[in-house]
Amino acid sequence: MAHRLRPVGLDFVGIAPVRHVCVREISAPVEAVFRALADVPGWADWFPQVTAARAIDDGKGRDIRLMGGARFREAVIAAREPEVYAYRVDVTNVPGARAIVEEWRLAPAGTGTRVRWTFATDGTAAYRLAMKPVRAAQAKAFRDAVTALERRLAAA
Repeated sequence: MAHRLRPVGLDFVGIAPVRHVCVREISAPVEAVFRALADVPGWADWFPQVTAARAIDDGKGRDIRLMGGARFREAVIAAREPEVYAYRVDVTNVPGARAIVEEWRLAPAGTGTRVRWTFATDGTAAYRLAMKPVRAAQAKAFRDAVTALERRLAAA
């Protein structure tokens, strides 16, 4: 059953009780990586866990579906090209979640890009406990997605 989460801002990334941070450098230029992040429907082409993605509210929001049935209605809270793309989950069917923000920070790294993804969340005690073993799966999903994105951008 879907439920509404607490509306939080970008500052939540630094204060959330649970934070998972992943970093990777890829060969694609920063501007190309940012454009791929802002192209919401394209996420299903390079992020293996995303089964459907569509922009909503004239691009101010996202409707995301993941493998396993998780659903997220999100609000884009930062889209400052080319350095940050972030969104807050407003509604989800994930039990126990109370607030979620995901931030993608991009920085030049030689001729490529340093990609830093932060998953910031809060929820019930059971939810926070369940997030501990999820960290490794999220790190793998991040690596797989960024690798696929790098390949996709190199082929373009």
